[in-house]
Amino acid sequence: MLNQYFVMKIKKIILGLLGTLLVLGIAGYATSKISPWPTALLLRYAFDYGADKKSEALEKHVPDHITVIQDQCYDSTDTEALLDVYYPENQIITASIIWVHGGGWLSGNKKQVANYGKILASKGFSVVSIDYALAPSVVYPGPVRQLNTALDYLIQNQQRLHICTAKMILAGDSAGAQIAAQTAALLTSPEYAKLLGIVPKTPVCRIAGLVLYCGPYDIGKTDVETGFKGLARPILWSYSGTKDFLTDAYFKTASVNQYLTKHFPPAFISAGNGDDLLFQSQVLARHLADLSVPVDTLFFPNAYTPKLPHEYQFDLDHKAGTTALQRSVQFIMKLP
Repeated sequence: MLNQYFVMKIKKIILGLLGTLLVLGIAGYATSKISPWPTALLLRYAFDYGADKKSEALEKHVPDHITVIQDQCYDSTDTEALLDVYYPENQIITASIIWVHGGGWLSGNKKQVANYGKILASKGFSVVSIDYALAPSVVYPGPVRQLNTALDYLIQNQQRLHICTAKMILAGDSAGAQIAAQTAALLTSPEYAKLLGIVPKTPVCRIAGLVLYCGPYDIGKTDVETGFKGLARPILWSYSGTKDFLTDAYFKTASVNQYLTKHFPPAFISAGNGDDLLFQSQVLARHLADLSVPVDTLFFPNAYTPKLPHEYQFDLDHKAGTTALQRSVQFIMKLP
């Protein structure tokens, strides 16, 4: 009799838990249909986990004698607008790389680029890793505005932060590559800057070149059902600030391919042969070449195995990753 009581009790507890989970599931599904937040938070957790693991794997490649300047606030009106600087001890700094992290505009942080930044710094560069506000809290073109402000801050504090203003390189991965490319476009096209409603704070001549990995440069051509491995819809909804991002006139300006000019800085562009965004990098390279903008690319044959995934360049245990690092450094060194 006692055993039967406990069995009934356990059944009630299980049924109660199942009912609660069902209610929560229904509520979560309903919420995801009226707000990007539930999915955005799940994606942020997943993307950050992957980025943290990639950063940890780079630890063994980080050289000694790299100085770090942390948590510099580049916007006096925003205490969370922070950047870090890495530079080599006892070396002449020949260029400054301003790196914008990826994460689908809704995840990521400057610390995830720290180890890669230190490795780049050992080549004779100062490297700046920038934090920017994440979607859906801040929507398009918030990160572009922040990068515009950060560039001005770096110029104003060039000596203290070891910035080589004669040779500044905008760089980024994934969403960060799109932000970097869009910023370069508005700096080199007054018409585009006016269309965006952003006043450039950095002289065009300050940007010597770009290093762009695995970015989305023509968002309007993204398949919202299958793009970004089926995650395009919640990502673009989060970043655009509207569920109708496909028809939103202002968000269409995020497709930087449409606003390139012959004044765009020289660019190094790469993506892996297994990256869903490979085609967008290839199209950007062709557009720039058609405009007679100097372009250096690193693309791999379709038959290259194993297939190189999104963000392949951060894997320095793989030959393709070390090749990408070498080619990036060579590109920067050759810039005037």
